[in-house]
Amino acid sequence: MSLYRDTGVVLRVHKLGEADRIITLLTRRHGKVRAVAKGVRRTTSRFGARLEPFGHVDVQFYTGRTLDVVTQVQTVDAFALPIVGDYQAYTAAAAIVETADRLAAEEEQPALKLYLLVCGALRALAGGDRDASLVLDAFLLRAMAFAGWEPALTECARCGEHGPHAAFNVQAGGLLCTRCRIPGSVHPAPDVLVLMAGLLHGDWDAAEATTQAVRRDASGLVAAHLQWHLERQLRSLPFVERRAREAPLTAALGSNPHEPEPADPDDTGDGRETTTADVPGKAEVAGAAEGARSAGDPRDAGT
Repeated sequence: MSLYRDTGVVLRVHKLGEADRIITLLTRRHGKVRAVAKGVRRTTSRFGARLEPFGHVDVQFYTGRTLDVVTQVQTVDAFALPIVGDYQAYTAAAAIVETADRLAAEEEQPALKLYLLVCGALRALAGGDRDASLVLDAFLLRAMAFAGWEPALTECARCGEHGPHAAFNVQAGGLLCTRCRIPGSVHPAPDVLVLMAGLLHGDWDAAEATTQAVRRDASGLVAAHLQWHLERQLRSLPFVERRAREAPLTAALGSNPHEPEPADPDDTGDGRETTTADVPGKAEVAGAAEGARSAGDPRDAGT
């Protein structure tokens, strides 16, 4: 009986039979591991809830003939609990684990840097201190650098001439100078390139100072660059919600004391309440509509 132990992040799960599941994990020392968790779909399972996507767990495996078998699980970080309660964070986390699953193509090949990137990104999403879309784009850029697909953001991707350059081409690998520019290149705003460079190198002050329009354009370039090199589309990426972080909701805590009260619909503003005599009847409403039609559209007065 061969046993081994490792820490890992649950990337995805598949049903197997009536009560089992196949768990795909990205582990610290063994890379991507696919193992069978027996009986985890039963309500009496001891560790079924710990083997859910986004979970950071310490797992003991038994080496099987085709797939290893999970024999023991302990939770290291409960990332899933705060992530699943926020749709933006959940969609970003789904794109992160799918990207990690695609990049770690070979099983049991150590990928320590990718494992640390996934743990750091999920920890940031669970903490909620940063915009989920920025966390996702930062992970994608650094994961592409790990895979050897880092986009050229300061020099020409073909000749290596230092910028700044205006043209960006996904197929060429990033920025292009005027001599190397090819058809199909786009010309992003300089702030877009500053944002991408900040996310790649960890300059969060510069990244969080950008506008939502700049973040949206940068996200489009990052997604296009990743999917070009993966040669396939990420299924979870179109569902990622791109929006600015909002203030915490006050509905559960009651109304905001600084927010003015809504106006009374029966208050006319002159100190008296509206009566039935103040409400126009159907005939008056119909007459006003007929008069508006006969007068014509005021926007057509100048034509």
